[in-house]
Amino acid sequence: MARQGARAAQAARDLRPRAADEDKRRRGGDNTPGNAVITRTKPQTKKPAMYRVLLLNDDYTPMEFVVLVLERFFNKDREAATRIMLHVHHHGIGECGIYTYEVAETKVTQVMDFARKHQHPLQCVMEKK
Repeated sequence: MARQGARAAQAARDLRPRAADEDKRRRGGDNTPGNAVITRTKPQTKKPAMYRVLLLNDDYTPMEFVVLVLERFFNKDREAATRIMLHVHHHGIGECGIYTYEVAETKVTQVMDFARKHQHPLQCVMEKK
């Protein structure tokens, strides 16, 4: 019975609020105030997932329109736009750029809307890098 009483008393001590240096005092440490170091942790941000924006070849969209799309929506100069357009034409697919999800999604939507507005079947997709 005395054992149960000792256990109950120990459990009560463990549950009550304690001062930060109480453990040190209980172990027989000095009674001088301790030095505390307060540190701030910087939140670690991870890099966002990147997505490739791709143009797909078709038999109907004029090459000049594809160059216009690359210049207008992907800020490519004439030479780079022509190089990408030819890659799309010869290989069936070409990378316009690599962006975060939201930016890639916006660019795909803009290109698709612009192509539909000008009655071209140009396809633009995005895929995770």
